[in-house]
Amino acid sequence: MSSFYEIIELINGDVALSRADDENSEPLVTIRFSSESLAFLGEEKFNVAKAMIEAGMDAAGDIADQQAESMLEDPVEDLSDNEKLMLH
Repeated sequence: MSSFYEIIELINGDVALSRADDENSEPLVTIRFSSESLAFLGEEKFNVAKAMIEAGMDAAGDIADQQAESMLEDPVEDLSDNEKLMLH
């Protein structure tokens, strides 16, 4: 099942990433900017939050790729030379 995600502003002003198809679910990511940051960013906080979320998703994708790659590696590599030669 594929999901669509949306960046939303919560009632308290935080920016969150949530599933677009499930209004009752907890946000996947919440970003809270300090008052000082908000004074500097203004309405650009959404662009900054979007860039932060995209970077996080890229990093999560890299982690998933690494985990999938390690699962596909040859398990024989982990055996000792004697175990590789042993017939069962």
